[in-house]
Amino acid sequence: MSDEEMDFSDDDYDAYYGGEFDGDVDHVDPLKNDPEYMDVAFLIDTEVERLLNESVEELSNSIQVTPSLAKMLLHMSNWNLPEVVARYRQDSHKLLTSVHIKPPQPPPQNVFQDGEVTFCPVCLAPMSPDNASHLTCGHTFCKDCWSMHFEVQIMQGMSVGIECMGNNCQVSAPEDFVLGLLNRPQLKEKYQQYAFADYVRSHPQLRFCPGPNCNIVVQAKECQAKRVICVNCKTQFCYKCGSDYHAPTDCETIRKWLTKCADDSETANYISAHTKDCPKCHICIEKNGGCNHMQCYNCKNDFCWMCLGCWKAHGSEYYECSRYKENPNIAHESAHAQAREALKKYLHYYERWENHSKSLKLEEETLAKIRERIQEKVMAGTGTWIDWQYLLDAAALLAKCRYTLQNTYPFAYYLEAGPRKDLFEYQQAQLEAEIENLSWKIERAEMTDRGELENQMDIVEKRRSTLLSDFLQV
Repeated sequence: MSDEEMDFSDDDYDAYYGGEFDGDVDHVDPLKNDPEYMDVAFLIDTEVERLLNESVEELSNSIQVTPSLAKMLLHMSNWNLPEVVARYRQDSHKLLTSVHIKPPQPPPQNVFQDGEVTFCPVCLAPMSPDNASHLTCGHTFCKDCWSMHFEVQIMQGMSVGIECMGNNCQVSAPEDFVLGLLNRPQLKEKYQQYAFADYVRSHPQLRFCPGPNCNIVVQAKECQAKRVICVNCKTQFCYKCGSDYHAPTDCETIRKWLTKCADDSETANYISAHTKDCPKCHICIEKNGGCNHMQCYNCKNDFCWMCLGCWKAHGSEYYECSRYKENPNIAHESAHAQAREALKKYLHYYERWENHSKSLKLEEETLAKIRERIQEKVMAGTGTWIDWQYLLDAAALLAKCRYTLQNTYPFAYYLEAGPRKDLFEYQQAQLEAEIENLSWKIERAEMTDRGELENQMDIVEKRRSTLLSDFLQV
């Protein structure tokens, strides 16, 4: 979207949304309209091996090489089978050399000569054709030395990257050669596990689930920065980078942000307090819920936890709360003033990032309380779990939307000033306002009408989907 397309006024903002959120709204169809949706398959080890072996067999038959060599070629070419076939038929020697494989060569003629004793170059033990082996480069060593070399490499975590023992030789050892010379079954198993992991990591359509002790492999035809939720361990992650899901912020930006947060953590310590003074009566208030709409228990003043402004004004001016106001004259200020302004800007975004992180944890506590109340109601005969499921659905949606909102702040921090940033911050502010409304209603669930709560859920999800549709970078 160009800057010209982004350049419109506040009146245009209202026209842009033109009553979109009024009244009842159909739920978003995740298979068609959800900008985060991607088609994935969840595979176990045997299914992955079958998938890889199909490619190996096809390549082996196409260019008439051993399955072990075919697997090595595919691994080193990121499993691009058509490209490997084309390059091999064009110049097989060049392809093999480019991936540190040489056409098979016999051992040097002087290695085994009639009547002469030949010694292993490593251990100096006598060698014969029966107890010696060589790779395609022709470098020959005794089998015991090969075995010891492989054991050392495997114990260091190596597998398909193991190279020849020859001086400055980068020729790779194929899988069948390594397995044929390993003597210990445990090492063979470890080698195969490492090799399997290397094959998966080099395959553009496969990703390991990053969940602890999870063996699921995720398959997708396109490598996109979209949400994956493992069917086994329920871990939520970005398919492209494997880290915690971070939409709408892209993978590179979230890495920069997290690195900056880690580097500046001591500077930001002062903003991690859980208490603030009521802006009206100045009594100390502790935040014990996820909602940023605060009501002082002493004077009943309604205010915003983030900016301490009057909450009633947030219906129309919440945009000013979430938006950072750049100093237009900062370029003409001193270096000290520019550094102070840079810190001020960072802290503005970091405080909101960290606040939503804390809100997510507090809302987990709210969810636990909701479950307890539902259990009490069910035990008292006031409905069934199905009757109260909408409360759990609301809490789950709130967590998903607040997580998206949290990740809008790194995006906004690095986004260049201009019409595009103005639009983003407008949508961000609208999403934030609706999330706080939903959080307020959930924390007072027993006093909230079910229809009102479900309508608020639809509004929040629409706001989130609109923002992601316009700004999600995959």
